[in-house]
Amino acid sequence: MRVSNRVGLLLVAGCMVLVGTLRGQNTAYQQDPNWRAPEEDATRTNPLAHKPEAAAGGQKLFHRNCTECHGDDGRGLAKKHAADLQLPVVQDQTDGTLFWKITNGNVDRGMPSFSKLPEMQRWQLVLHVRMLKHDVAPQATGTKK
Repeated sequence: MRVSNRVGLLLVAGCMVLVGTLRGQNTAYQQDPNWRAPEEDATRTNPLAHKPEAAAGGQKLFHRNCTECHGDDGRGLAKKHAADLQLPVVQDQTDGTLFWKITNGNVDRGMPSFSKLPEMQRWQLVLHVRMLKHDVAPQATGTKK
């Protein structure tokens, strides 16, 4: 096989893997501009911010309550129109804003309220959402988060 044919096959195979990976991801997610936390809520600080070990509980809660729409990696399932929690538009929000959104939901967009979860569990979810942040630069091992 000629080198150019091999390169072409590798490109096609790479594209197929990429499409397969993105197929379920909500790459078209657009944040609802009207879904904003009140200032007093947005400025709240996470009481667990200095307890990163609490994120493990948030991960369990996330898998129990959130993966149906957001997927295991938080990228959001297109068929559910769920937010990609790895995007900067989500990650750049304050902990207080994320807590408020988890607490209140957005029924117009299909996000249920999780106000029935105890407050500390909702803060644990915020910690876990922070762990989903996608690194754009490879780490020292050459892999991505």
